[in-house]
Amino acid sequence: MRKGLILILTVLLTMTASAQHRRIPYYGFARFDRNRIQYPSGKSPDFDLFLRKLDTLSVYGNTSVRILHVGGSHVQGGAWTQQLRRNFMTMRYGMDGGRGMVFPFAAAGTNTPSGYTSECTGEWTFSRCVKPNEKIPLGVTGMSVSTTDSTATLLIDTAERNPREWAPRFMFRSVEILGSGSARPVVLMDRDTLEGKPSKYGYHFDLPHFTDYVRVAFRGFPGQFTLTGIYLDRPGGGITLSEAGVNGASTKSWVSCKDFGRDLKLIQPDLVIFSVGINDVQGTDFEQDRFIRNYNKLIAEVRSVNPHCAILFTSNNDSFRNRLPNRHGESAEMAFARLAVENNAAFWDLFDIMGGAGSSVSWEGAGLMRGDRVHFTPAGYDLLGDLLFNAIMDARRRNR
Repeated sequence: MRKGLILILTVLLTMTASAQHRRIPYYGFARFDRNRIQYPSGKSPDFDLFLRKLDTLSVYGNTSVRILHVGGSHVQGGAWTQQLRRNFMTMRYGMDGGRGMVFPFAAAGTNTPSGYTSECTGEWTFSRCVKPNEKIPLGVTGMSVSTTDSTATLLIDTAERNPREWAPRFMFRSVEILGSGSARPVVLMDRDTLEGKPSKYGYHFDLPHFTDYVRVAFRGFPGQFTLTGIYLDRPGGGITLSEAGVNGASTKSWVSCKDFGRDLKLIQPDLVIFSVGINDVQGTDFEQDRFIRNYNKLIAEVRSVNPHCAILFTSNNDSFRNRLPNRHGESAEMAFARLAVENNAAFWDLFDIMGGAGSSVSWEGAGLMRGDRVHFTPAGYDLLGDLLFNAIMDARRRNR
């Protein structure tokens, strides 16, 4: 009886994983037949553990799966991660586990990821890990905003800026404001001003009801407050997929974030997707060993929080520099494979899937990449989100 039940569940899960595949258009220049999760060391027990937890959530809906996607402008733009998030939300009803980590990019004067909206009032200064202010320790968002303005406010709305008919809208009831200062944050909700409880991250707020937006003001002026992130959570099971992207960020940039590990304790990731590297190869001094050393420092931070956290490296895309194919492309691809071997991690070889060196020309011609042959168009990022999701679903099926 037990064996029969296990067999039925296995068949159902396999059918579900196949049905959840996103349809991928045909492009003759791409190698979509190579779209798969690889295990260069021969195995990845931590990634297997993540896949089993994903299976449990998909069948029973009674557990939480937390994912963090770290990168540069590919991730700050939000379209790649948002498409991956949309796809995860289709796995079953009630997959929303909370929006996770967000940041008020509007206060920093830079682009907010496409999956939500940020607004601000008042005067703000900002710091980011590309050119860090050593006096301000940065965390998992890689950015901070500071104010001494008593009129300053922030708004985060989880609605997509250009929503699709089936776009998810994330509800939450818990807010963690990461930061510190002599002033303190308050949450403006309905006609009430909610005071938070001090926490090791900053201030914690339990809201009286579910909402899909939060407005933050500040009290205690004259004074100052520096904010490094906002975590939006909800009780119950589901998937939480947070993105941490900073335009121009390299592995060196992320290593400089002194509170990266501290913030990971709040997120408690089951999987970290590392898509950092495109900015490492844009200069002339790329060194594979230094690149690997920087990455290993980041992985050590992850493993110190969750020793069994799955790591998935996504290789750099093919790119151009000074109108020529980037000569560091293949070296970076090999570095990612080495990292996967050394850390028993999973690897998604985007460089190879695209078509290898010089393939950016064809992707641009198909409307999938921008003219700089570094960044993708919205359609291109959607395609990346679908390809990566399909690769994870295939790995999930093979893992049974």
